[in-house]
Amino acid sequence: MSDNKAKKEGSINIELDLETAQGTYTNLAIINHSVSEFVVDFINVMPGAPKAKVRSRIILTPQHAKRFLKALGDNVQRFEAAHGEIKEYDQPSIPLNFGPPGEA
Repeated sequence: MSDNKAKKEGSINIELDLETAQGTYTNLAIINHSVSEFVVDFINVMPGAPKAKVRSRIILTPQHAKRFLKALGDNVQRFEAAHGEIKEYDQPSIPLNFGPPGEA
């Protein structure tokens, strides 16, 4: 089997429409989980605004959540190796009650 044919069999054709390609800016993620899934809500909180909207919700199986954690960690390490350490800044607490943690 040629390398090209092997690559074709092991690849996925992923489509990205123009609206999705624009992305959605968020500056807060709320993560909850149940026995069977992780729910990640991405939110854009504006300073001084009394209200914020969930911009996107991603639901993952526990196995995919763990793979995502590893992939994100690997990417952060590569980014920092190329660009230096990402500095963390203290964030003000958000006066919102999202219910009990760890439940979806």
